[in-house]
Amino acid sequence: MRRPSGEQVSLQEVVNIVKNYILDSPEDKYEFTVGTDSQNHYYTKIVRVIAIHRIGKGGLFFYNSEYVPHIHSLKQKINTETAKSLELANGLLDELEYALIEDNISLDDLDVEFQIHCDIGTNGKTKELIKEITAWVEASGYTCLIKPDSYTASGIANKYSK
Repeated sequence: MRRPSGEQVSLQEVVNIVKNYILDSPEDKYEFTVGTDSQNHYYTKIVRVIAIHRIGKGGLFFYNSEYVPHIHSLKQKINTETAKSLELANGLLDELEYALIEDNISLDDLDVEFQIHCDIGTNGKTKELIKEITAWVEASGYTCLIKPDSYTASGIANKYSK
């Protein structure tokens, strides 16, 4: 993972930074979001983003990039992005829970909403995928946001995927 500055950090460092960020102000409300976007070139560049937003008080984010063989189908591209977001969110959520338990804090005691942001919306070709993708994300236990509200995928990840 990387910070916006480009500094590389391990996933464990991300967990510790997020944990400390929450513990600095545990009474506040948080949105923990994961979103993925990809761009096709000769290859497909996939960017996953983790963002933690302290509502009304800013936030922080981390991202990573990977390159895979060119994804030709829009449906396959959206499915890949969603799967990558869910995979990252599940792993990070487990690690965050363990890190907080070490400090005798349960995620259930904090006001944190977990969201997956998908790069789909009611305009354009992706509108046909909304029901399928949102059902998948919600069945996985997350709130699903789409454009224009999916800022982690359609804003941050999009910026780094270019």
